[in-house]
Order: sequence, then C-alpha cells, then structure tokens
Amino acid sequence: MCNEKTPGELLAEKLTYRTRDAGEVLDPACLAEADAFCEDYKAFLDHAKIEREAVRTAIGRLKAAGYTEFDPGRSYRPGDRIYRNVRGKALVLATIGTEALDRGVHLVISHIDSPRLDLKPNPLYEDGGLALFKTHYYGGIKKYQWTAIPLALHGTVIRKDGTALEVAIGDEAGDPVFCVTDLLPHLARDQMGKTMKEGIRGEQLNIVAGSRPYPDEKVKDRVKLAVLALLHEKYGLVEADFLSAELTMVPAWKARDVGFDRSMIGAYGHDDKVCAYTALRAAMAVEHPAKTSVTVFADKEEIGSEGNTGLNSDFLKIFVEDLCAAQGAESRRTLTNSTCMSADVNAAFDPTFPEVAERGNTAYLNRGVVITKYTGAGGKSGTNDASAEFMHTVRTLLDRADIVWQTGELGAVDQGGGGTVAQFVAHMNVEVVDVGVPVLSMHAPFELVSKTDVFMTYRAFVEFLRS
Repeated sequence: MCNEKTPGELLAEKLTYRTRDAGEVLDPACLAEADAFCEDYKAFLDHAKIEREAVRTAIGRLKAAGYTEFDPGRSYRPGDRIYRNVRGKALVLATIGTEALDRGVHLVISHIDSPRLDLKPNPLYEDGGLALFKTHYYGGIKKYQWTAIPLALHGTVIRKDGTALEVAIGDEAGDPVFCVTDLLPHLARDQMGKTMKEGIRGEQLNIVAGSRPYPDEKVKDRVKLAVLALLHEKYGLVEADFLSAELTMVPAWKARDVGFDRSMIGAYGHDDKVCAYTALRAAMAVEHPAKTSVTVFADKEEIGSEGNTGLNSDFLKIFVEDLCAAQGAESRRTLTNSTCMSADVNAAFDPTFPEVAERGNTAYLNRGVVITKYTGAGGKSGTNDASAEFMHTVRTLLDRADIVWQTGELGAVDQGGGGTVAQFVAHMNVEVVDVGVPVLSMHAPFELVSKTDVFMTYRAFVEFLRS
C-alpha cells in the first residue's frame, strides 16, 4: 500500500506539465549512442570554424552520401539528392520526396557564422616594436573575453593574380598562434574602474603578429616589413592583397569534453554549428522522405542575416523557385504549404546568473531539444511567433517519437533578447518555429552544450523530415 500513488499524485501526473531530464530517462545504450554521435560532431567543429570551412566540409560529406550539384535545367525523381553552393559561404541541400512540391517542403534552416574578430581591410601596422593587426569584431561579443587567449587566423585571400589562398594558421600542433594583449592588474587601476563594456574598446582588439625586425636599419617599420617578407615568402602575398581578403581570428583550441562525466562539449562556435551539424546529419539520414526536404546553412545571422549569403536575401527563395520550375510546380504554393524548423540555439539556465532568466520558461542543459515559440526583445520585438497550430504539430511529433524536449524563452522579459532567421522564413509565408540546443556561455570563445541535448536535436530533425 505504501508504494501506491495517492489520488492527488495521480491527478498531478495527469494534469501538470514537467520537463524530463535526459540523463534520467535515457537508457545506457541511448546515452552511449549520444556520446558516439558527438565524437563526430567535435571533429566537424574542428574543421568548420568559419562559414567557408563549414560549407566545404559539408559538401565533402554530401558528395560521399550521393548528393550532386543542383542543375536547374533538369528534373529530379524521388530520392534524388542535390545541393547548391551559395558563393562558398552558404549552402542549400535537398532530397526529393514522393509528394508533389505543390504540397510543400520541410525546411530545416541553421546558420554557420559565429562571433569573431575580423581583420580590417588594411590591417597590418607597427607600433612599439610590434607588428599588429587591426580588427573589427563581428557579431555580439563581450570584448574582454577575447583578450589573452590563443587565436588562429582563418579565411580566404584573393591575390593580385586572381588565385585564391585558403588560410588556417594556429590550430595544429606546431602552428604559431596570435593574441590580443591585456593590461597587467598592477597597472589596470583606471581600466578596472570602468564598466565591463568599456574596459576593452573595439579599437583595442589588436592582434600581435610579430616582434622581430627586418635586418636593414635603413627601412621604416622593420617589424611590419619582416612579417610581410614572411607572408610573401610562404604564401606569395603582398600588403595590397589584404584588400581582397576575408580574414578572421577565431579561438585556436579544439572541441573538448567537459566535466568528470564527459557529459558536455566545450568549444568555439556551437552557435550555431551545433544545429547545422545535427541538421546535416538528419538530412543525410532521411533518404526517402514523403515531402521534399530542404536543409539550409545560412551566413551572416550574427549581424542581421544581411548580404547575399544571409537569409534576408533571396537565395533560398531563388533555390525553391528553380526547384519548382524544374519539377513543374508553382513556388508560391510550395512555400505557402511548407513548414520549417529554424534550427538555432537558445540560452541555457545558468545557476551562477539566475536573475537573467525566468525559471519556469527557460531551457536547461540535459532536458533535451528546446522549442522556442518566439525570441525577440522586450515586447517580442523583431521575432517570429509560432502559431498554436504549428506548436501542436511539433509537440505531437516529438512526443510520438519519445524525444526528450523542452520549451524556453531567451531570458527574462525585460532582460534583453535576440533574434533568429525564423522571422525571414515567416516572411515567405512559411509556418516556422525555432528548434535547437540550449547553450551555456553563448557567444563566448568557449561555449558549452550537453551531448544528450545535441543528440535529441538530431533526432527531432530526423522525425520532422520523415513526417
């Protein structure tokens, strides 16, 4: 009798809503599967720190899985797998379904850019016996977090003769690294009296690039010249080539397990490559969908999705139009009947800073994939707000597949907020909701995610594309 539930307990079980903890409800075999899944994710992160690298890495995997480059001049049959490389910095892939395109497609859209330090167009200068790079930070960062850590140089340079040079210096053993210096505490009285926002200014995020002078006392800026001589000797570069370059500084470390139990992954770029990776794996796993699946890796989300590789451009709409034209369908009808999971992360509850969240409506590590009905700031400014009907569709889908999931907002109402690409998808008359992984220390050079949350997000995308 003592083990029987009381009427009140039974009623509470029937009527109340509680999130589940993945660590408690998943069996050891599923936890082991999640851990194994995340080993490959860590490898993906280490090879895809910037968007061009993410596109190249993804295309390599897609070709191995039988995808071919999209040809708008031909028609495709169910099961055909195609991709379009969008200027090397965004990517669209699709698997043709058995249903007519007019009935809509399933979209999963993530972004592959992350906050970082971009080199200015004319970056190299000498001061105080040091050669340095001037930077312009990209996306929302806490500037002080980028000082006194090892940084790697990544990007692309188009040389004067038109040849391209892909750069990745600082990640491998034996590579040199770079850094932004900071004041020693003994001399930082004035700095320490400032707000955290003002303690390091944007123009102080200067990268140390060298200190040995060129051995000729008759020339000016000898340390700068020595760096240029090294760049010319090894890569054939001259200073003017920086003007036609996309070069950026990112943390030099690799993805690592975190915690005694290895339950978490610490890395640069979880936002939003964790959703890009899970979406990519899901797209490749669903080989014969009913509805055509379209998976997108977008650029420029961290600065408003602008530019011709950001989702606020027409590159996705053009792809759908080309696909519909090849299949004899009408793109407007296709988009109107489509549904989308906007694959983006949300903030996880941090017990060190509980005041920025509202505990009943925030995401937690290890409670599965998080469904975010709306983001925005204050009074839901700058957000999509998913419909009740589509929220019902998603919760039913996840419950039916026994996927551990939760809901969450991006912080307390008046605390701040942010946005995702969902609002631009909604502009195309598509039903859309944000779905992704909760993250600790989001936008920091070292972010944390839970392995079980990553795996549940992958499973959610698989079920959505199959539905």
